[in-house]
Amino acid sequence: MTRNLSQTLFGLILTWGLAAGPAFAQDHGGHAMPAAHGATTAAPGSPSQAYMAAMQTMDSAMASMPMTGKPGLDYARMMIPHHQSAVDMAKAYLASGENDPVLTKLSNDIVASQQAEIATLQDWIARNEAK
Repeated sequence: MTRNLSQTLFGLILTWGLAAGPAFAQDHGGHAMPAAHGATTAAPGSPSQAYMAAMQTMDSAMASMPMTGKPGLDYARMMIPHHQSAVDMAKAYLASGENDPVLTKLSNDIVASQQAEIATLQDWIARNEAK
């Protein structure tokens, strides 16, 4: 189930990135875009703010990562911030104190599985980066 969730999350993030790409490419001259109708700003220190910070960190890391032209290496390097974002979001949920049994189990599973996958990716990179 966690693997399917990871694949689904990756697909959603990729779709969002492709759809949002042209909007980010436009020069808005420093003007802030109005918030969507009904959108709220996450309160500082709130879980929602932590979720947004995790996504912003991931987006920044992935956008600034130079591509090597080596498909495996580029994939492995890009997946680390993607998985770290999932870990950070899951930990923020766990720290929220809400304790929904389904989301708590899912969050614990995500932390364990994604940290293991990050370690696998880091090991793979260390063995293959110089090739």
